[in-house]
Amino acid sequence: MADSINPPLSYEPSATTTHPHEATSLPSEVVSCLKNSRFLHLATCDNLTPHISLMSYTYLPSTPFDPYPTIIMTTNTASRKTNHLLSNPRVSLLVHDWVSHRPPTRAPSGQGERDGSPPPAATRSSLASLLLNLNTSALSSISTTITGQARFLEPGSEEERWCKERHLENNTFEEEEINIFGQGQQQHSNTAARRPSMTIEGDVRVVTVRVREGRIADWKGGVRDWILLPSETSQEGLVNGV
Repeated sequence: MADSINPPLSYEPSATTTHPHEATSLPSEVVSCLKNSRFLHLATCDNLTPHISLMSYTYLPSTPFDPYPTIIMTTNTASRKTNHLLSNPRVSLLVHDWVSHRPPTRAPSGQGERDGSPPPAATRSSLASLLLNLNTSALSSISTTITGQARFLEPGSEEERWCKERHLENNTFEEEEINIFGQGQQQHSNTAARRPSMTIEGDVRVVTVRVREGRIADWKGGVRDWILLPSETSQEGLVNGV
């Protein structure tokens, strides 16, 4: 009876600030997550409808133009997220450092089996089950949500040029992405075609978000809110993935 009442894993209420962490430097888990993740999810909203985009990004602990940790992204001027940001610059970013393959179902065939889910583990080889478990469990760590305001950089400015160069340097995954997404990608010769979630050439805008506050969530349901306090010293100039 107790199992049907208690929430699973280590779920805890999170409607209000939970286990607050305040410091002049980002939590180490957040830094690791931002440096190691390939993509992030950008949530925008107009007055009515929320929208989520999968984005390439660059994380910098500081820039010559901003002492705070900064996330750099680019977006086409004709995109929905651009229209949302122009009317409402408030955003939420979700970054996670685990591989999000769905684990095998436990229900036998014909008893609650879900379309689209992997089959029960019993139908897999021991090696396949091991590899899948590594993807879904052993690599699982934390995700972090970042809340803040997006800022469009002034077109043609020195800050825009500098951020665009850093963003391009930090997202050079052409050969690896060909292997991941299929040989058809080899037909494309330009950077934008290889990475649909990253636009550099053409009619684009550079967007930055200060990393000031957010929430850490682990894979068991534990949560911890964090906020970055002002500091006179900047952090080391590391770039995610480099």
